[in-house]
Amino acid sequence: MEPALHNPMLPTQMIHSEWSRWIPRYLVAIDPKRMGHYFTDVLIIGGGLAGMRAAQEIDPSLRTMILTKDKVEESNSAYAQGGIASVWDPEDRFDNHIQDTLVAGCDLCDTRTVEMVVREAPERVAELIRWGTRFDQLDGALILGREGGHSHQRIIHALGDATGKEIMRAMIQHTRSLSNVEVCEEAYTIDLLTYDEQCCGAIVSIQNRAPVLIWSKQTILCTGGCGQVFRESTNPRVATGDGHAIALRAGALMRDMEFMQFHPTVLYIAGSSRTLITEAVRGEGAYLVDAHGYRFMKDYDPRLELAPRDVVSQSIVAQMEKTQSACVYLTLAHLDADYVRQRFPGIAKVCHSFGLDIAKDAIPVRPGAHYMIGGALVDDQARTSLPGLWAAGEVTSSGLHGANRLASNSLLEGLVYGAVAGRNASAAALQDPAVTLSVLPIKNPMQTADPQHIDLADIRNSVRSLMWRHVGVQRTEQRLEEALQQFKRYSSYVLSHQPGEIEGWGIEGWELQNMLTVSLMMTQAALTRTESRGVHLRTDHPKLDNPNWRKHLSMQVRA
Repeated sequence: MEPALHNPMLPTQMIHSEWSRWIPRYLVAIDPKRMGHYFTDVLIIGGGLAGMRAAQEIDPSLRTMILTKDKVEESNSAYAQGGIASVWDPEDRFDNHIQDTLVAGCDLCDTRTVEMVVREAPERVAELIRWGTRFDQLDGALILGREGGHSHQRIIHALGDATGKEIMRAMIQHTRSLSNVEVCEEAYTIDLLTYDEQCCGAIVSIQNRAPVLIWSKQTILCTGGCGQVFRESTNPRVATGDGHAIALRAGALMRDMEFMQFHPTVLYIAGSSRTLITEAVRGEGAYLVDAHGYRFMKDYDPRLELAPRDVVSQSIVAQMEKTQSACVYLTLAHLDADYVRQRFPGIAKVCHSFGLDIAKDAIPVRPGAHYMIGGALVDDQARTSLPGLWAAGEVTSSGLHGANRLASNSLLEGLVYGAVAGRNASAAALQDPAVTLSVLPIKNPMQTADPQHIDLADIRNSVRSLMWRHVGVQRTEQRLEEALQQFKRYSSYVLSHQPGEIEGWGIEGWELQNMLTVSLMMTQAALTRTESRGVHLRTDHPKLDNPNWRKHLSMQVRA
């Protein structure tokens, strides 16, 4: 059966760009006769929540390998603070959660996907509890919070503000107990391996050694997000968009790459990492005030601090410009001090290290890149457009989030789609008698330029700064065009190099190439969509334009 890789209610426009000629098929030269070979039935690229959940569904008779870029504890999932959205309160209804998601998504959600994910939520949460996740409870009942865009109390959290960390602790422990699953840490996936228009594994550098070929019957892509392409981001160091880039190079259809969600409240202190201040802080009643102490959200939206993230982020940026300030402030001083410190222990600890008491002092915040909505297009069975490749989580465009993700739907998506991807990849692998090895006539079309010195750190910083200034919360045609031209200049020489030509290239070089590739996709898509919708704000086209732009944007460099 052919995969239903689009919402039949919404059209899709393909983007064709001349910069695609700089996108090589593989980032390294491949010589199967001289490279090491490994074999597995199912290969899972990414050890976050989606990847771990997928592993639970693989038939015990199938050998499964999970590749993680860093240590298995280091993933976007582990940094999630707020919680998981799920209908749990008897007064809540699936229809309420569905409607909240659709409203936040600004007319671009796939309604079938939304309904599927929302209805599976309670079952997925119950599984986590059975597998040892310790969610916060009161008198034996789960504590339910509320966040922006939600009409009911339905956010389930753990350790106050460390939900992702607790979920991943339990998932890692449970996954390690599976005898057929091997977790390979510090394994950097350079590219997907394809032959005869099918995915058949990946090219991987393990512990920064020479690349090897890992052959698999079925492959599941769960590499997470790409927040590190922006100077200001809540994402960990590993979130450099590797999965988005390798999917594009392999020929997968990519969709909605203009939609990066900016979290409204990221701790903004000189010398501090850009620590997320969870949505739940505003859910508990925190106020946003500007540099003059003025509670400004009432000027932008009647929902005040509980408006959806796109609205709050854009309001903060507007207020910063109005007051000529580098940030705004969160204040919880009007709430019970002991409760505030108990409810948000992680945030309290970080702020305390900079001399701030979150129960009394104003917390300086500004938006930061947080969650990538666009990615490899998947249908409701987690199939990509590339046979043999399945995908789940932040690396995908599933249609759940539309143009703006509703708070706490991300962990939920990883759980639901991880389970679907694992179940379907397992069934497909069981139908294949064996992994077929051939000394394939793989050719690398990359044209290698003359070796020259390239300052990786300098270009990386330039890319991130340019993305933040020109492809950030507010966008215009002029700024987007300037960014696109600069990325083309970088790409003309950075994407033509291979590791080994430049001393110390290795993983940092591959990451830079992936960040450039993702930046090109995002900038081109943002330039093409001449309207404002959800997280995509074009100040030169400030209005929603449903007659012309209620559609998706897709791109593909090779069929």
